[in-house]
Amino acid sequence: MWTKIKWGIRIFLLLIVVAFLHYTLPQRDVVQIINTYNKVTPIGGNWLFYSMEDTGTGVETTSFTRDIRYIDAVFPGGSVMVYRNEDTGWVWPPYFKYDSSTLQARATSLKSDKANPEWVAVTHYGWRIPLFSIFPNAVAIRPVEGPDVTLIPWVNIVILSILAFGLFMIRRMWLQFRERMVDPTLADVGEAWDSVDAKADEARKQARAFSAGSAPG
Repeated sequence: MWTKIKWGIRIFLLLIVVAFLHYTLPQRDVVQIINTYNKVTPIGGNWLFYSMEDTGTGVETTSFTRDIRYIDAVFPGGSVMVYRNEDTGWVWPPYFKYDSSTLQARATSLKSDKANPEWVAVTHYGWRIPLFSIFPNAVAIRPVEGPDVTLIPWVNIVILSILAFGLFMIRRMWLQFRERMVDPTLADVGEAWDSVDAKADEARKQARAFSAGSAPG
């Protein structure tokens, strides 16, 4: 039972880490931009998936509505995507984005229609969850040759490689620490308990022998 609980906890923690990385790491979509606009958006229970209110504005606000830039796009297969375009500032995730106005102008200049589509790669982070009005945040846009262009996620490869190497080193250091410090200590504790048990058994034997010798014949 305890083994199942431990594995359940490990799997749960692994899913949290995977979801965190999937949300935070940059992703790129090849799409056609069809519209750009600003919209006053109410921010409620989904505030965690938006930037801080004063990011990129230089002023603090307490309003639960905000004027946010959006970019409408279409995938080669015909499905649609809506990106928000907000500054991230110096907070998490660390994209240090302060050029949302410039990015919106660039997105507007790259708009095209179905008759003459112009394909672009939109770099973004986050998820699109319509039920909770959650949108991925666009951080960069660049033209590409066509809808079938191959984009290699070099940034993700480097970051995940560094994380994997860090985890490998942490595990190796832990195994060395356990071998040098924990295991000998546990062995000493076990020997001490064995010695205590042996002395207790000897004492019980002596007590039984004394009781048997002192009993009336």
